[in-house]
Amino acid sequence: MTSAPQIQPKFLPNRHDLGVVAVGFSGGQPKAGVDAAPQALIQHGLIQQLEDELEFKVSFDGEVHDYSKFMPAEDPDYRGMKKPKFVSATTQAVSEQVYNHAKSGKLVLTLGGDHSIAIGTVSGTARAIRERLDKEIAVIWVDAHADINTPETSDSGNIHGMPVAFLTGLAKEEREDTFGWLKEHHRLSTKKIVYIGLRDVDRGEKKILKEHGIKAFSMHDIDRHGIGKVMDMALGWIGSDTPIHLSFDVDALDPMWAPSTGTPVRGGLTLREGDFIAECVAETGSLVALDLVEVNPSLDEQGASDTVRAGCSIVRCALGDTLL
Repeated sequence: MTSAPQIQPKFLPNRHDLGVVAVGFSGGQPKAGVDAAPQALIQHGLIQQLEDELEFKVSFDGEVHDYSKFMPAEDPDYRGMKKPKFVSATTQAVSEQVYNHAKSGKLVLTLGGDHSIAIGTVSGTARAIRERLDKEIAVIWVDAHADINTPETSDSGNIHGMPVAFLTGLAKEEREDTFGWLKEHHRLSTKKIVYIGLRDVDRGEKKILKEHGIKAFSMHDIDRHGIGKVMDMALGWIGSDTPIHLSFDVDALDPMWAPSTGTPVRGGLTLREGDFIAECVAETGSLVALDLVEVNPSLDEQGASDTVRAGCSIVRCALGDTLL
């Protein structure tokens, strides 16, 4: 693939300033190993590719943060949530890390980690863009799962299934050590989120999506319309003057392409469709932040390298890599 096209920047003072946050965190779900994903992606050469091939000026502290210092001595379930204090403290720290890059106008890439970290990444982006540009962000959430359970609707209590509920204020908490740090300037409007690739949505989540009129394109929609039309509709919903945060869960891809992930669901996107979504977002010139989450190199030894390669491909495409 070739170097990044010259896109006229809408929201960034320098299109090629990139801040990278490596989040080695698995506390939002029960399977160990997803914390090793950032190192696997980096060892595959992702940072080097972004610098050498796409000519980004990368700001990266060289550290895969594990946030173990935030693990409390006691962290009992609360409102059904598992490890609520640990996830809250970690996502608050991630929020500050992303905010510090975004407030200076850098495009921010976060390598996760499980999808609970999006409580931090999206809130950090939202705060920075409000302060810097007086704009609301939109989020394109590419995922097999809606991740919009409230603590009360979740069957598992795993917080990686709740980030959108907290980010939109559908789930709220006053306790500072349990997501009470999320304030209005961190939040996302339900009208500013678009899902792509859904195919494993809990009953309570379906009710939430319908009641709040949240724009969502399932695999049924992609089968019916094709990925090109779906992206036209998704980007049309967002509009052309809105900064975009792309949060990409690798389990949106079919396990054929990304088997090494914690909650694989058959019948997902092809790798080409995943790349196409990322390419379409890049072409808007409106991308301000990108998450790549839920790669778990420990779960499928033979498929781990395929999953890491798929994740790297998604990132490169979202940051402007092209076929020609």
